Amino acid sequence: MSNRPSTPLLDKVRYPADLRKLNEEELPQLADELRAEMIDAVSVTGGHLGAGLGVVELTVAIHYIFNTPDDRLIWDVGHQCYPHKIITGRRDRIRTLRKENGLSGFTKRDESEYDPFGAAHSSTSISAGLGMAVARELKGGDNNVIAVIGDGAMSAGMAFEAMNNAGAMDARLIVILNDNDMSIAPPTGAMSAYLARLASGRTYMGMRELGKKLTAYLGKTIDRAITRAVEHARGYVTGGTLFEELGFYHIGPIDGHDLPTLLPVLRNVRENAKGPVLIHVVTRKGKGYPPAEEAADKYHGVSKFDVITGAQAKPPANAPSYTKVFGQALTQEAGHDDRIVGITAAMPNGTGIDIFQESFPDRTFDVGIAEQHAVTFAAGLASEGYKPFCAIYSTFLQRAYDQVVHDVAIQKLPVRFPIDRAGFVGADGATHCGAFDTAFLSTLPGFVVMAASDEAELKHMVRTAAAHDAGPISFRYPRGNGVGVDLPERGEILEIGKGRIVREGSKVALLSFGARLQECLAAAEQLGQAGLSTTVADARFAKPLDTDLIAQLARNHEVLITIEEGSSGGFAAQVLSHLAKAGLLENGLKVRPLFLPDEFTDQASPEAMYAHAGLDRNGILRTVFEALGREDFESVLRA
Repeated sequence: MSNRPSTPLLDKVRYPADLRKLNEEELPQLADELRAEMIDAVSVTGGHLGAGLGVVELTVAIHYIFNTPDDRLIWDVGHQCYPHKIITGRRDRIRTLRKENGLSGFTKRDESEYDPFGAAHSSTSISAGLGMAVARELKGGDNNVIAVIGDGAMSAGMAFEAMNNAGAMDARLIVILNDNDMSIAPPTGAMSAYLARLASGRTYMGMRELGKKLTAYLGKTIDRAITRAVEHARGYVTGGTLFEELGFYHIGPIDGHDLPTLLPVLRNVRENAKGPVLIHVVTRKGKGYPPAEEAADKYHGVSKFDVITGAQAKPPANAPSYTKVFGQALTQEAGHDDRIVGITAAMPNGTGIDIFQESFPDRTFDVGIAEQHAVTFAAGLASEGYKPFCAIYSTFLQRAYDQVVHDVAIQKLPVRFPIDRAGFVGADGATHCGAFDTAFLSTLPGFVVMAASDEAELKHMVRTAAAHDAGPISFRYPRGNGVGVDLPERGEILEIGKGRIVREGSKVALLSFGARLQECLAAAEQLGQAGLSTTVADARFAKPLDTDLIAQLARNHEVLITIEEGSSGGFAAQVLSHLAKAGLLENGLKVRPLFLPDEFTDQASPEAMYAHAGLDRNGILRTVFEALGREDFESVLRA
């Protein structure tokens, strides 16, 4: 007869305080139930599966040993936070993950007191944790601060900057390095687990502190020599010399799925640590779900899927994604020019660089989660005559803006910036929305800034960028599939700073920058039915502007609407500045700019986001009617 309780343990755990009422012997069962709950939830919502499955036991252990939320727990990136959300009061909403008005797919401060720091970009946890630890000392508190960071995130310089600072300050901070790719240490076993428990214990840590005090009397030089000798010797057995050099006391590697090892180590650190400590745990992405464990990408991000088979729901057959079109076009151009190289910052699949890599592995460079380095690395290549395409998501390119300015733009180096995920990104929400690239790049002297209106235009822009050697050039394109236009055999080289007229009219001008062009055409069709002859133009360039095209639209139309899937200060700002300087606003022209709202928009379907922003057909129609002072918008819409 089974001794398992009739009520699942997870049903008893609404908050970590409930978890801490369980016996240690019950925690493996709870972890199994938590893993099953997460799999079931993500099968309904889609999202980041593999990372969360890999930290189930670690999540349980941390909340069991530490007094969250008084003890601060920071999850780097946030991909792995789903189990954390389930046991911190959000289980009843877990099937709203990444949906409109639902839970965020990442940690979020205004969602729960158990999320002390919002995350979605990598390598921020140690810096934030150090800030919290210093704030605690300033307030005279005694709570713990725990930052959980993945081994991939440790490739970013910011993580090491924070560790160097924490070590120099001797701050009481706990960093848990979640090594889920076996990329740092060899497989662990009973001996390493034993050494970890020994090294984290009161006796060893106490002797270490006593030794530091004793040798201090002998002088700093002898102190440093003895301390380094001891730590290097221990490093040969347990690893971690690099972290010790940064001032962290290193423990591990240990099995991150072995609760009998995790619990005493965390407890020892909680009770005995006096300065910065790094606990190195080894986990397996996708742990406990065979389809995820066996997948090459460990089910990093998934759509809805069948729990039994692991088969993911496939979108209906449609036009190829912009990312795929870019990857194929870049590969094609590289076949004509051996100076073209591809660069990605740990996102080869997401940016399409993986397609390029299949044909040109020696000309492909994945620099890890290090966007700042990626940009300056590209600048170095460009300085030697190569043609680097530095493919980075819009929201990640923000992290390297200083390098874009100083290392690329000031030196007029022809680095090419393919900017994926430009605009709304649906379920990934505000942190991944590509809102600001047009604004922050258009301010830079000598920068060419383009946006593709469809997948054919994207091919043209890839070839245009490859041919442009006069300075830096960028082209942005959205997430998702194209609109289904016929693709040219090879892209054309566009004349820099020249747009195109797509539809001729006489009353209203719609000037589109980017992938909202199809909505402009749909709006123009309906405006025409309402007796408003409408021109639709594809600007192609935010910088340099096609000033002849803008003058033509301004002089020959009563209303001029600019449309862009970017923030204020972007394309519209460039157009309005030119109109004012050229005196084109003096003839009664009614100009209305449409761009993203002045807010960080939470996750929703793309359709809902566009409607909210007024960037869909109805929003364009409404803007035109309001500009003309017409009040029959609703009746026209119904017609």
